[in-house]
Amino acid sequence: MSHFSSTVQSRMTSLFSLGTNLVLCLLVRSSVGICPSICLCTSDTLSCGAQGLTRLPLLLPPTTSTLDLSYNRLGWLGPGSFSNLPRLDTLGLANNQLSTLGHGVFHNASSLRHLDLSSNRLRVVEQHYLQGLWRLEELLLYNNRISRVESGMLTGLSSLRKAYFSLNQITEFPFFSIQDHSHPFLIMLDLSSNRLSTLPWEDVKALPGSVQKGLYLHNNSLLCDCAMYNVFWHWEQRGFDTIKDFADEHTCLIYGEAHAAVNFLRRTRYFQNCTMGKAISLPMTVLVSNVVASEGERVRLDCQTSLRVKELSYTWVSPNQEYLTQASFNDTLINIFPNGTLEIPSARVNDTGVYVCTALDLKHMQNATKEVNVTVVRALHDSYSTGYTTLLVCVLTLVLILMYLYLTPCRCGCCKQPSPPSTSPVTAFDPGTLASIFSPTLGHRDSLKVSANKRVVFIEPVLVDQNGALRAALGTDQATVQWEWDTSGLT
Repeated sequence: MSHFSSTVQSRMTSLFSLGTNLVLCLLVRSSVGICPSICLCTSDTLSCGAQGLTRLPLLLPPTTSTLDLSYNRLGWLGPGSFSNLPRLDTLGLANNQLSTLGHGVFHNASSLRHLDLSSNRLRVVEQHYLQGLWRLEELLLYNNRISRVESGMLTGLSSLRKAYFSLNQITEFPFFSIQDHSHPFLIMLDLSSNRLSTLPWEDVKALPGSVQKGLYLHNNSLLCDCAMYNVFWHWEQRGFDTIKDFADEHTCLIYGEAHAAVNFLRRTRYFQNCTMGKAISLPMTVLVSNVVASEGERVRLDCQTSLRVKELSYTWVSPNQEYLTQASFNDTLINIFPNGTLEIPSARVNDTGVYVCTALDLKHMQNATKEVNVTVVRALHDSYSTGYTTLLVCVLTLVLILMYLYLTPCRCGCCKQPSPPSTSPVTAFDPGTLASIFSPTLGHRDSLKVSANKRVVFIEPVLVDQNGALRAALGTDQATVQWEWDTSGLT
């Protein structure tokens, strides 16, 4: 009885455990997120646009890579709004009613590379808005109501390539926060159609050459002065597309009067008294490839560029897009000397990659870049040892093959066997006699005699004794097979 009760109890426990697991599976399945009914889901893309949403949909699939929430009525995004989407790559929030973003709104969304916040109601771009988005490449903030961009807003966006701030009310912008080492990939900064009047032109001239080439400032309220005209004149001499494509839309205000706007690139007579100086050339990039060093070797990379000015400042960027200083990098001490030379005292294989040095001449607003492709290989003695071992193995293999071919005893039937000694007279062997054995003219009686014994494998030279009997000596290492024929059958 006790055994029966224990069996029932164990089965009840198993059923209860199974039911619990089923419930947990259902809960987990619902928690990972099924495609919301208001969204269109295809693979890792969710399209939830134009649905009148006032808040984010709940339980979005964590595998989402592209999320479109444009043309809704979202007014605010709280902290961690996208923390359950670690693979989020593209986020569209255009044409909503966003006026502010909470702290840590993009927490755990560091994979984001494309962010569209255009056509919203943002007034200030605070420095915490984009924290943690170090992979962000494209930022769209055009057609908002932005009047101020905080100085730390671009901090940490080391992968940023394009930023669009046009069609806003911006009156000042933190140009000083953009440096070669902080934004090495930035090639477009659109500040057109804003309310910029007086810019910090020294900070603008100190921008990296790639940023200056992609800086759009047309349709602003710039005040006419020599500092402003000097910058645009140099850009025009360089042939920047930002100047050529919008030549008719570059205007400035004489004496600050709105009705006295002139196209300063067409009407240059207003700036005849300005000193332009010498037109500077485009930054030059020198590519140096295949700089090979052994592991543990001291490596020095110079930063000699086309600039010949003595007072230059140098910056180095590692293969991992990190700004190099006199600090530890990949457990290898990096030294940078005043002349721009970078030294790796003990190179390792992990130090392989492209190192970029930028020489900057602040006085003449010039910069030049040099790229050095470094390849660190294993120690040479290891290579020699491996090659020697491989060669030795090949030689030994060849010797063994030759020994097998030429020193192995011959066991084939073609080798000559010495004739056994015989005291009786030997009659010369007649090939025609042997051929008659297989002759189809043998009589029926003779054929029966031939088939009486079938132990013959091959026939050796035949001996004829004094009694007229034929003896076939079959030479083997194990035994000798003899076969006697009736002499009457061979006549």
